[in-house]
Amino acid sequence: MISRLRASRLPRVALVVVALAFCVYGLASRWDDTRHALTAFSWPYMVAALVAGIVGLATWMLGWRSLLAGMGSPLPLRAAVRVYFVSQLGKYIPGSVWALVAQMELAKEHHVPRQRGATAALLAMATTIASGCAVAAVTLPLTSSDATHRYWWLLVLAPIFLALLHPRIVAWTLNRALRLARRQPLDRTAGLGTMIRAVAWTALGWLLFGAHAWLLVRAAGGSGFFLSTGAYALAFTAGFLVVIAPGGVGVREAALTVALGPVLPAGAPLVVALASRVVMTAADLLWAGSAVLLGSRHPAVEEAELLEQQPETR
Repeated sequence: MISRLRASRLPRVALVVVALAFCVYGLASRWDDTRHALTAFSWPYMVAALVAGIVGLATWMLGWRSLLAGMGSPLPLRAAVRVYFVSQLGKYIPGSVWALVAQMELAKEHHVPRQRGATAALLAMATTIASGCAVAAVTLPLTSSDATHRYWWLLVLAPIFLALLHPRIVAWTLNRALRLARRQPLDRTAGLGTMIRAVAWTALGWLLFGAHAWLLVRAAGGSGFFLSTGAYALAFTAGFLVVIAPGGVGVREAALTVALGPVLPAGAPLVVALASRVVMTAADLLWAGSAVLLGSRHPAVEEAELLEQQPETR
């Protein structure tokens, strides 16, 4: 289905419809708890948390876009929004490859080679997980002993994941994998400056997601920005690594409940976790809807935008 995304609108529409169906199922399967979570908070807190989530997702998109640009395929902002946020709906479909393949195929419409598109997507995922582990490793040992005890393995992995983001290690790993798959090696990989920019955008995203979690914790009567940030980073990372759970459903809520236990009364951590799920799902859907509404543009227009972003050479 997804392999024909670039050739027809029908597979793209099918991806959106299937992803929406899984989003609805994920919320409806625990509707009573979800409805309670929505009614437990004041709307100003919910709206503020949603805004933080929306901006956080935008920073992650900019991190992915910087990786593509550093590898020789800069995208106009409009095209980057469309490719990134439509493809991100694939994470709600069971399996770990839908978002990756969708992103690769949609980027191909904008003259991004599939191999380069896949590499940028994988690097963006690796950057997200490495920086998420680092955020959790820095904050949780100081704030949540229960989370540290239960998820110690994620904290141990943090320095390893960060070291693996070094450009030489990335290039060697990817080219080794390509050789094993009998594919041509990469003609260009991300340099140190590119990786630093991607990590910086991703880290900013974690702070914004921490703000979204903190707002919900405040609404539930708790406090602690650093705990909220580390708790969400831990929960998201755990949900991402458990690939059988689409969008980390269940896994993310369990980890967030454990991590927020020290600052909230009994029962409140689960309510916060469910509210966070609703808020971040809404942020994903709003971005995806905006990306779909952007529609496609004439190739000449996009080419002109791309040339404007590239430095003039003489």
